[in-house]
Amino acid sequence: MEYIADTLANLFGQSAFTNITGGNLIMIGVALVFLYLAIVKGFEPLLLVPISFGMLLVNIYPEIMEEGGLLNYFFKLDEWAILPCLIFMGVGAMTDFGPLIANPKSFIMGAAAQFGIFMAYFGAIAMGFNDKEAAAISMIGGADGPTSIFLATKLGQTSILGPIAAAAYSYMSLVPIIQPPIMKLLTTKEERAIKMEQLRPVSKLEKVLFPIIVTIIVTMILPTTAPLIGMLMLGNLFRECGVVRQLQETASNAMMYIVVIMLGTSVGATTSAKAFLNATTIKIVILGLIAFAFGTAAGCLVGKIMCKVSGGKINPLIGSAGVSAVPMAARVSQKVGAETDPTNFLLMHAMGPNVAGVVGTAVVAGTFMAVFGVG
Repeated sequence: MEYIADTLANLFGQSAFTNITGGNLIMIGVALVFLYLAIVKGFEPLLLVPISFGMLLVNIYPEIMEEGGLLNYFFKLDEWAILPCLIFMGVGAMTDFGPLIANPKSFIMGAAAQFGIFMAYFGAIAMGFNDKEAAAISMIGGADGPTSIFLATKLGQTSILGPIAAAAYSYMSLVPIIQPPIMKLLTTKEERAIKMEQLRPVSKLEKVLFPIIVTIIVTMILPTTAPLIGMLMLGNLFRECGVVRQLQETASNAMMYIVVIMLGTSVGATTSAKAFLNATTIKIVILGLIAFAFGTAAGCLVGKIMCKVSGGKINPLIGSAGVSAVPMAARVSQKVGAETDPTNFLLMHAMGPNVAGVVGTAVVAGTFMAVFGVG
């Protein structure tokens, strides 16, 4: 009987019940809410399911994220900037850049949406973060998880990499919740109902030349953007050149989904109660939300200006897609427009600013790296 009692006591001592804290329970609750939003409400499940499950695991079994733990190995690939760059390649392979080529004015809205990044930078400085910490945190405002991770690692801000990555990816996943109220607040019903003219056809030659030309121009001006811009444009070249179909299919399917699983679970696993429930992390999360809101608002407001200048030919809703969450932000523009007029189709028009936002965020990251002398 004593042996049985000792065995049961040892088993209980090894269980999570003896070490779980109130903070762990809070984070487990958050994970369950995120799983509900992903599975039941359909809010970007490809991102939110692995992130929330990683959050669940680490708050039950913290050792999974410690040295030698499974998700710690995944996270090493984040720290080495391997997974963010592979994500960019997958995005390029999956995305049609035609709407941006057909309507180069989209670059203006994509650039405007980067305003949130600079708001977050100065806000972080005001909150007491140093310049490199502020730069790393500010990238959350672009709603671009891979670039946020990439810049944080390049600037040596690994101590706050977890909260930055978790905030960036959480806001990317919650785009359908965060953006619509801002978009509706800043636009009238008449503006939301504007139907845009069909985009001109884009030739294959244009689509093939675009990633090559953008790579040359951007990386010549800002060589530090080469890992992100290079992988984004290489993936798109796989898609458009028509001679490497196997590479395009691998980059946009198998590789992309493998990377999303590894990156999502490892990002979720950075949200242990010990690491996440503290003043620094809360500041980062608040800054990220404010920055994302300002980025969305700036895109919409520039969209309104372009609407006036064009004589009502541009629906300002597509400006909100200038944040870098591809293609989630473009789908939200379509959804909000269709709520006003079910026959209104804005998706392809919104993809222009959306792709421009991806390029813009990478350029901003490269600019920060150049300013701080990081290669």
